[in-house]
Amino acid sequence: MKIALVSPYDFAYPGGVVNHISALEHHFTKMGHQVKVIAPASKAVPSFGDRFIPIGKPRPVPASGSIARITISLRLASKIKEVLAQEKFDIIHLHEPFMPMLCSAVLRFSDNAVNIGTFHACHGTFLGMSGYNFGRPIGRMMLNRRRRKLNGKIAVSKPAMDFARKYIPGYYNIIPNGVDLEHFSPDVSPIERFCDGKINILFVGRLEKRKGLPHLLKAYQRVKQEVSNCRLIVVGPGTRLRKKYERQVRRSGLEDAVFVGYVSYNELPRYYKTAQVFCSPATGRESFGIVLLEAMAVGKPVVASNIEGYASVITHGVDGLLVPPKDEEMLAQALISLMTDESYRQQMGARGILKAKEYSWEHIAQRVLSYYARVLSEPPWNKRFPEGETISSVLAKDGR
Repeated sequence: MKIALVSPYDFAYPGGVVNHISALEHHFTKMGHQVKVIAPASKAVPSFGDRFIPIGKPRPVPASGSIARITISLRLASKIKEVLAQEKFDIIHLHEPFMPMLCSAVLRFSDNAVNIGTFHACHGTFLGMSGYNFGRPIGRMMLNRRRRKLNGKIAVSKPAMDFARKYIPGYYNIIPNGVDLEHFSPDVSPIERFCDGKINILFVGRLEKRKGLPHLLKAYQRVKQEVSNCRLIVVGPGTRLRKKYERQVRRSGLEDAVFVGYVSYNELPRYYKTAQVFCSPATGRESFGIVLLEAMAVGKPVVASNIEGYASVITHGVDGLLVPPKDEEMLAQALISLMTDESYRQQMGARGILKAKEYSWEHIAQRVLSYYARVLSEPPWNKRFPEGETISSVLAKDGR
């Protein structure tokens, strides 16, 4: 099949959706399909070669406590039409299909391909919903036109599905995010400078308020009183709030709180390996727990907030511990219970490895392809299939 994977986000900037699309492209191509990624890009993406089609210049746009790097240009139509006419895709898979401007515009002009949408976000993080103000008549009219062009809908979790259904009712196939088990492996080497006998707690995430780092810092004060031989390692980009958090650490007299900053994708598994416990205290607006899966794949026990997106990944008491969001005392207790019991950590880490295997990208990519085939077998697309024919043979006869 010839497949387009469309991202609204800057493909030169790392992020959950970008990583998701990159993984699908890799595995679809490995399976023998022709795949192109369409996205805005602030710089060249050489690793994809001619499999990447840049459309639009991304700009940072504030969105629900985060920054969305999207293109807001109104002059994308001619380029999109040219690409669609030239490539003649069988499947156009749009990630956040109503996100302005690229995804929504591609959906508008996609008339001859099967259009699949994956909904990643939940609550107010879905800029595609809030940005268009679908409560107004013009917004409702636009949404109704666009949503009729979606032939299939995927959500990465139940929270993502529940939120999207408020605006786009109907059936959703829940196919979660995946994890690269070769990259995030228990066999990677740790960061040597942190291997000094201290028990390391690891936080990975953008330094945004909703990621919950202030609550972890307060919980860490309590932890430090009980487990003096410990360290908190903070990994993630952010400048303004980092300075604020560092001041909080200094005022509290906390020791062994290390702010590493941005870490490359290649280095990230080594930080998970370095930790004895991984902690993600996000306060909400998380549709899924990718960082949880990454930590589990490396064999690390997880302490996380009991929010919907995380609870869809973690089974409390089995492969992680879930605590009420913003509850610093419970967060500290959960961390201490793992930090003071090495056997408990090892058992939970081993179960996490088994759980992560269920989310291997190879498995997830196959589920997505199976959903493509399912949609293609339904009206009106099934008219292409004479008795005894396969999807591949019919598409070949169509000259696609």
